[in-house]
Amino acid sequence: MASGPAKQDNYDLFREKYSRPRKQAVLQVERTVLGHDAGLNGYTTVEQAQELCDHLNLSAGSRLLDVGSGRGWPGLHLARETSCAIVCTDIPLDALRDARTRVETHCRESNTEVVAADGRVLPFQTGSFDGVVHADVFC
Repeated sequence: MASGPAKQDNYDLFREKYSRPRKQAVLQVERTVLGHDAGLNGYTTVEQAQELCDHLNLSAGSRLLDVGSGRGWPGLHLARETSCAIVCTDIPLDALRDARTRVETHCRESNTEVVAADGRVLPFQTGSFDGVVHADVFC
């Protein structure tokens, strides 16, 4: 795991990435391919996200943790597809703001939490979740 200046450089890189407005071309591609603005911020495909749904066997009574959720892809997709509750965590606040907006637009808000937290030191008790995803997280 990176420490010192390299760790800070990674944090600064992602904070800057999420602070930039998303280009209309990117939004249009998401709308065309997925049918909505999914908040893509990584490399997980729709097929891979669906495989996660199938593998995790989540349902309306389940609780999912998305570590390093960024703007919420693919975690919010899993929550929407399985009706499970989800907690999205990440460090860049701009990413979490985008995830919160996406929740308000596309998900059942009562089943979703957005928490600013470092994946290395999560503020949750053991056994709090039925599944965990961390797609496209760089350490």
